[in-house]
Amino acid sequence: MRHSIKTGLSFGLTSAVITTLGLMVGIYSGTHSRVAVIGAILTIAIADAFSDALGIHISEESENKHTPKEIWEATFSTFLSKFLFAMTFVLPVLFLRLNTAIIISILWGLFLLSLFSFYLAKEQKTKPWKVIFEHLLIAIVVITATYYVGIWIRTIVIK
Repeated sequence: MRHSIKTGLSFGLTSAVITTLGLMVGIYSGTHSRVAVIGAILTIAIADAFSDALGIHISEESENKHTPKEIWEATFSTFLSKFLFAMTFVLPVLFLRLNTAIIISILWGLFLLSLFSFYLAKEQKTKPWKVIFEHLLIAIVVITATYYVGIWIRTIVIK
Protein backbone atom coordinates (compact mmCIF):
# COMPACT_ATOMS: atom_id res chain seq x y z
CA MET A 1 0.00 0.00 0.00
CA ARG A 2 1.37 3.41 -0.93
CA HIS A 3 2.36 5.64 1.98
CA SER A 4 -0.08 8.39 1.02
CA ILE A 5 -3.05 6.02 0.96
CA LYS A 6 -1.97 4.32 4.20
CA THR A 7 -1.71 7.76 5.83
CA GLY A 8 -5.27 8.64 4.86
CA LEU A 9 -6.68 5.23 5.72
CA SER A 10 -5.04 5.02 9.13
CA PHE A 11 -5.99 8.57 10.07
CA GLY A 12 -9.51 8.29 8.67
CA LEU A 13 -10.31 4.95 10.29
CA THR A 14 -8.94 5.95 13.69
CA SER A 15 -10.63 9.34 13.64
CA ALA A 16 -13.92 7.85 12.43
CA VAL A 17 -14.01 5.30 15.22
CA ILE A 18 -12.94 7.50 18.12
CA THR A 19 -14.74 10.70 17.10
CA THR A 20 -17.95 8.97 16.08
CA LEU A 21 -18.11 6.78 19.18
CA GLY A 22 -17.31 9.71 21.44
CA LEU A 23 -20.03 11.84 19.94
CA MET A 24 -22.55 9.00 19.79
CA VAL A 25 -22.05 8.01 23.41
CA GLY A 26 -22.11 11.61 24.64
CA ILE A 27 -25.27 12.44 22.69
CA TYR A 28 -26.91 9.18 23.78
CA SER A 29 -26.16 9.63 27.48
CA GLY A 30 -27.29 13.24 27.34
CA THR A 31 -30.46 12.87 25.29
CA HIS A 32 -31.41 9.20 24.70
CA SER A 33 -32.57 10.44 21.29
CA ARG A 34 -32.19 8.27 18.19
CA VAL A 35 -32.65 11.33 15.95
CA ALA A 36 -29.89 13.23 17.76
CA VAL A 37 -27.49 10.26 17.56
CA ILE A 38 -28.14 9.76 13.83
CA GLY A 39 -27.73 13.49 13.23
CA ALA A 40 -24.42 13.42 15.10
CA ILE A 41 -23.14 10.47 13.07
CA LEU A 42 -24.09 12.12 9.77
CA THR A 43 -22.46 15.36 10.88
CA ILE A 44 -19.24 13.55 11.74
CA ALA A 45 -19.34 11.59 8.49
CA ILE A 46 -19.64 14.75 6.40
CA ALA A 47 -18.20 17.76 8.20
CA ASP A 48 -15.45 16.03 10.12
CA ALA A 49 -14.43 13.94 7.10
CA PHE A 50 -13.90 17.12 5.10
CA SER A 51 -12.13 18.77 8.03
CA ASP A 52 -9.79 15.81 8.58
CA ALA A 53 -9.09 15.53 4.85
CA LEU A 54 -8.13 19.20 4.71
CA GLY A 55 -6.01 18.76 7.84
CA ILE A 56 -4.10 15.86 6.27
CA HIS A 57 -3.79 17.83 3.02
CA ILE A 58 -2.22 20.81 4.77
CA SER A 59 -0.07 18.60 6.99
CA GLU A 60 1.31 16.71 4.00
CA GLU A 61 1.93 19.99 2.15
CA SER A 62 3.76 21.46 5.15
CA GLU A 63 6.25 18.58 5.17
CA ASN A 64 7.42 19.80 1.76
CA LYS A 65 8.47 16.29 0.71
CA HIS A 66 5.40 14.87 -1.05
CA THR A 67 4.33 15.22 -4.65
CA PRO A 68 0.96 16.84 -5.40
CA LYS A 69 -0.33 13.38 -6.38
CA GLU A 70 0.69 11.92 -3.00
CA ILE A 71 -0.90 14.83 -1.17
CA TRP A 72 -4.20 14.38 -3.01
CA GLU A 73 -4.12 10.60 -2.49
CA ALA A 74 -3.74 11.16 1.25
CA THR A 75 -6.51 13.78 1.15
CA PHE A 76 -9.01 11.58 -0.70
CA SER A 77 -8.18 8.42 1.25
CA THR A 78 -8.65 10.34 4.51
CA PHE A 79 -12.03 11.67 3.41
CA LEU A 80 -13.28 8.33 2.07
CA SER A 81 -12.13 6.25 5.04
CA LYS A 82 -13.47 8.74 7.59
CA PHE A 83 -16.80 9.04 5.76
CA LEU A 84 -17.30 5.32 5.12
CA PHE A 85 -16.21 4.08 8.54
CA ALA A 86 -18.29 6.74 10.32
CA MET A 87 -21.33 5.78 8.24
CA THR A 88 -21.10 2.14 9.39
CA PHE A 89 -22.22 3.33 12.82
CA VAL A 90 -25.59 4.46 11.44
CA LEU A 91 -26.77 0.92 10.69
CA PRO A 92 -27.14 -0.35 14.27
CA VAL A 93 -28.86 2.89 15.30
CA LEU A 94 -31.37 2.56 12.46
CA PHE A 95 -32.24 -1.09 13.07
CA LEU A 96 -31.78 -1.79 16.79
CA ARG A 97 -33.04 -0.37 20.07
CA LEU A 98 -30.88 2.66 20.82
CA ASN A 99 -29.15 1.31 23.92
CA THR A 100 -28.38 -1.95 22.09
CA ALA A 101 -27.15 0.00 19.06
CA ILE A 102 -24.75 1.99 21.24
CA ILE A 103 -23.28 -1.20 22.73
CA ILE A 104 -22.99 -2.84 19.29
CA SER A 105 -21.37 0.33 17.92
CA ILE A 106 -18.81 0.39 20.73
CA LEU A 107 -17.95 -3.26 20.10
CA TRP A 108 -17.75 -2.63 16.33
CA GLY A 109 -15.49 0.39 16.82
CA LEU A 110 -13.18 -1.43 19.24
CA PHE A 111 -13.03 -4.36 16.82
CA LEU A 112 -12.03 -2.06 13.94
CA LEU A 113 -9.36 -0.39 16.07
CA SER A 114 -8.05 -3.76 17.24
CA LEU A 115 -7.90 -5.15 13.72
CA PHE A 116 -6.08 -2.13 12.34
CA SER A 117 -3.75 -1.99 15.35
CA PHE A 118 -2.89 -5.66 14.80
CA TYR A 119 -2.09 -4.90 11.16
CA LEU A 120 0.14 -1.98 12.17
CA ALA A 121 1.96 -3.99 14.82
CA LYS A 122 2.66 -6.83 12.39
CA GLU A 123 3.89 -4.36 9.79
CA GLN A 124 6.18 -2.69 12.35
CA LYS A 125 7.28 -6.06 13.75
CA THR A 126 6.19 -5.18 17.29
CA LYS A 127 4.06 -7.06 19.78
CA PRO A 128 0.42 -6.70 18.69
CA TRP A 129 -1.01 -6.80 22.22
CA LYS A 130 0.92 -3.66 23.21
CA VAL A 131 -0.28 -1.66 20.21
CA ILE A 132 -3.85 -2.95 20.53
CA PHE A 133 -3.94 -2.22 24.27
CA GLU A 134 -2.63 1.32 23.80
CA HIS A 135 -5.14 2.18 21.09
CA LEU A 136 -8.10 0.56 22.86
CA LEU A 137 -7.22 2.32 26.11
CA ILE A 138 -7.37 5.71 24.38
CA ALA A 139 -10.71 4.84 22.78
CA ILE A 140 -12.16 3.64 26.10
CA VAL A 141 -11.03 6.83 27.85
CA VAL A 142 -12.80 8.90 25.17
CA ILE A 143 -15.97 6.79 25.35
CA THR A 144 -16.06 6.95 29.14
CA ALA A 145 -15.38 10.69 29.28
CA THR A 146 -18.06 11.53 26.71
CA TYR A 147 -20.57 9.28 28.46
CA TYR A 148 -20.15 11.20 31.70
CA VAL A 149 -20.10 14.58 29.94
CA GLY A 150 -23.46 13.67 28.38
CA ILE A 151 -24.90 12.76 31.78
CA TRP A 152 -23.50 15.96 33.29
CA ILE A 153 -25.01 18.11 30.53
CA ARG A 154 -28.37 16.36 30.93
CA THR A 155 -28.38 17.11 34.68
CA ILE A 156 -27.61 20.80 34.01
CA VAL A 157 -30.35 21.16 31.38
CA ILE A 158 -33.00 19.29 33.38
CA LYS A 159 -32.51 21.45 36.53
